[in-house]
Amino acid sequence: MASGKSGQRIEPSFGGNDGDGGDLRVDASDRVAGGGSKPRRAKSPERGAKREKRGKRAGGRGSGRSGSGGGFFGLVRRLAYWCVVLGIWGAIGVGGLVLYYGARMPSATSWSIPERPPNVKILAANGDIIANRGATGGEAVALEDMSPYIPQAVIAIEDRRFYSHFGVDPLGLARAMLTNVMSGRMVQGGSTLTQQLAKNLFLSPERTLERKVQEVLLAFWLEQKYTKDQILAMYLNRVFFGSNAYGVEAASRRYFNKSARDVNLGEAALLAGLLKAPSRLSPARDPEAAEERAQLVLGAMREEGFISDSEIKTAMSQAPTRAKSFWSGAEHYVADMVMDQVPGMIGEVTQDLVIDTTIDLTLEKKAEEVLAERLETEGGKLNASQAALVSIDGTGAIRALVGGRDYAESQFDRASKAKRQPGSAFKPFVYAAALEIGRTPMSVRNDAPVRIGNWTPENYDQKYRGEVTLADALANSLNTIAAQLVMEVGPQNVVKLAHRLGIDSDMQANASIALGTSEVTLVELTSSYAPFMNGGFKATPHVIRRISTADGTVLYENTYDNPPRVLDPAIVSEMNRMMVRVLTDGTGKNARLPGWEAAGKTGTTQSFRDALFVGYTSNLATGIWFGNDDGKFMKKVTGGGLPARAWHDFMVAAHEGLSPSPLFGTTGVQPVFDEGGIAAAGEMPADGFDAGSPDVFPERPAGMDGVESMDGMAAVDQVRPAEQAGGPIPPAGVGETTGGTRRTTLFDLLTGG
Repeated sequence: MASGKSGQRIEPSFGGNDGDGGDLRVDASDRVAGGGSKPRRAKSPERGAKREKRGKRAGGRGSGRSGSGGGFFGLVRRLAYWCVVLGIWGAIGVGGLVLYYGARMPSATSWSIPERPPNVKILAANGDIIANRGATGGEAVALEDMSPYIPQAVIAIEDRRFYSHFGVDPLGLARAMLTNVMSGRMVQGGSTLTQQLAKNLFLSPERTLERKVQEVLLAFWLEQKYTKDQILAMYLNRVFFGSNAYGVEAASRRYFNKSARDVNLGEAALLAGLLKAPSRLSPARDPEAAEERAQLVLGAMREEGFISDSEIKTAMSQAPTRAKSFWSGAEHYVADMVMDQVPGMIGEVTQDLVIDTTIDLTLEKKAEEVLAERLETEGGKLNASQAALVSIDGTGAIRALVGGRDYAESQFDRASKAKRQPGSAFKPFVYAAALEIGRTPMSVRNDAPVRIGNWTPENYDQKYRGEVTLADALANSLNTIAAQLVMEVGPQNVVKLAHRLGIDSDMQANASIALGTSEVTLVELTSSYAPFMNGGFKATPHVIRRISTADGTVLYENTYDNPPRVLDPAIVSEMNRMMVRVLTDGTGKNARLPGWEAAGKTGTTQSFRDALFVGYTSNLATGIWFGNDDGKFMKKVTGGGLPARAWHDFMVAAHEGLSPSPLFGTTGVQPVFDEGGIAAAGEMPADGFDAGSPDVFPERPAGMDGVESMDGMAAVDQVRPAEQAGGPIPPAGVGETTGGTRRTTLFDLLTGG
């Protein structure tokens, strides 16, 4: 131990923890002063602890003021820093993806808008549109030509900032993302109209990152190359609106049966609403859902200032649009016929076409109404479910065609594609052939039982009238006389005449041709009556007058202006005088036209499967058929009944406002008698043929084996295969007797009319 005043020993002091981890040290205040004062008293542990706490609090406040890196503001700065860093790296990554996927695309210098699929505009004789055909189903309409409500509605519901963004709308995308996150599902899209157009034009519908990047790049390109109006017009003319309608014109005609030029506010809102889910919201599928969506579109239009409250009130008061599941209207049968014929005339359709047809839309609508009304009022009780009509002028131009009861339900054309037996409606060709070999309307034949080989035809009423003129026989549709005439003329000559007048279908040159057992289409049959109407010239049926490109270049024009003569005028005159009596005195009385001279013939097939009336005035030749697609029997419907009444209704409307004129060769003509006597009934010889000899006369009608008895008659069905694309077609057959004492009959075949 040191001694002396200045050498006093100093004891170490262990003060409270001052933040140095309790290290041993000597405080300067503990040193001995030079005056030899007493050493200071050691600090107590309790006081040291209090001082330590105060120091920590003070140190914390000082640290916050100095901003040395701790606290809330430091956290904010660190977040901002990392956001910037991540943003830079994100931009680099996005840029890399854009460069990568952009490099996989063709060079922008080679980009071009793909051609819109060609549209075929089909026009009526007066220039009105019948239909549009092609991949789109409608022509392109300029933005300034379509209803202004359409672009307004689409912009309001699909892309409100269309005219202000640069192809991509960041605000719209952010809004869509927020809406989808809050709702927990995908309820809103962020794509602009430009992006949607880019996708529709160039890309597949798959949802991949590559496709989305390419969509954005293409949207930028579209915005740089085209104006906003051009982009909007392209979009509206190509976008899918459901029900196989692409573009506003196709959709307007599909759902409203009008042009996009004439669409009203409510209809425009419905169209715009379809874009969210075209198939699901189609009014052909769910009209209530389509209308509900249209109400949302109207609200969006009001928010954007496009329409007023009063306009919304008017639009909402309109009845909901209810469209059929398929195009409706008989004119679509015509459009289908046109499209079937176009390739054969000009080849493949590679550009927009305008086709002028011969159709009179007024007659077309009237024809459809007449058939629909007759089927509605009489079809049910008579078991007739289908009908067809074709009306042709003297040149062969088809003025009206109805292929069935309802195009929306069945697109099969029963007027031009279905082949059926014409029954007694074929008899005029038999009589015309007889007149060509010297017979006259006043020639007399014996209506009595007649046997041709093994076939003995009977009249519809199973009665015989004895001696009758050919005019009387045709008026009353006597089967025995027709059978005798076909024997006199020869079946092959009857077939030749029918082909000459316009029937193209193959026909069997056998005895039963007298009663129309060979199948033909209604168009063929009706056009073959036209030479009686026009004085003996062939009337080739046609519906297309001209095919032109959109710029007016004519690609095809028909050449039916100079038809060949197929009947001698004297024959035409005699036939017309005979067939006039069918309506005045015979089986076609229900078809008589007040004030007009008309002629025609009835036809009925076996067991009332088919009933026809084909007739004409000096203005039109019209054929009408009633029956069932599945071949079911009607309830005693003959050609002089339901078809004749429908024919009358249509022809009265078709001739309204026209001045009556007589048929060719029916005025100032005296009856002519042939020099021949009355042919004997029984075993019928004709033109040197032995009717009873199967070795000389043409073979008996096909399908005569395996008969079954019905109503005291014998009948047999000739079952026909279903026609292509049209379903089953009614079968038909001919009758015969079994055993030595019973006669074969055609009672059920074409029962006199």
